[in-house]
Amino acid sequence: MVVPGADARLRDLEIELPPPPTPFGAYVEAVQVGTLLFLSGMLPVIGREAVYHGRVGEGLSVPEGYNAARAACLSGLAAAKAHLGSLNKISRIAKLGVYIASPGDFQEHPKVADGASELLRDVFGASLVPPRIVLGVSSIPLGMPVEIELVLEIES
Repeated sequence: MVVPGADARLRDLEIELPPPPTPFGAYVEAVQVGTLLFLSGMLPVIGREAVYHGRVGEGLSVPEGYNAARAACLSGLAAAKAHLGSLNKISRIAKLGVYIASPGDFQEHPKVADGASELLRDVFGASLVPPRIVLGVSSIPLGMPVEIELVLEIES
């Protein structure tokens, strides 16, 4: 099942994707294996510039964390579109992982992760909301508050 209109939904929602991210090290942003597209960990960046720094619950609020998760997910969509040519080729979001830099007593992880989940719901529709894992971690590369992982099923 191809999701018609994901590219059009972005326009309707007045969401502009950032430029596709470029690696900060020795890796690639996307690899397709059969009908699955695996994306590298996506950070809240525009180009190579961080949009947010710090830890959620310690310097950054939950709403800022939500916005960081959304920004990281936008980077993921930009990487997917650069690889595929169109988001309309995505037939399913197989997995969403959200990693949140936070102190040990932080408990609002789901509210932060919803920044990515709700963006995916809005772009692809409620029927494609993915399963997800949400974890608190002590740090994320380059001092950023959120990193997301996406596995996408591509039309065959």
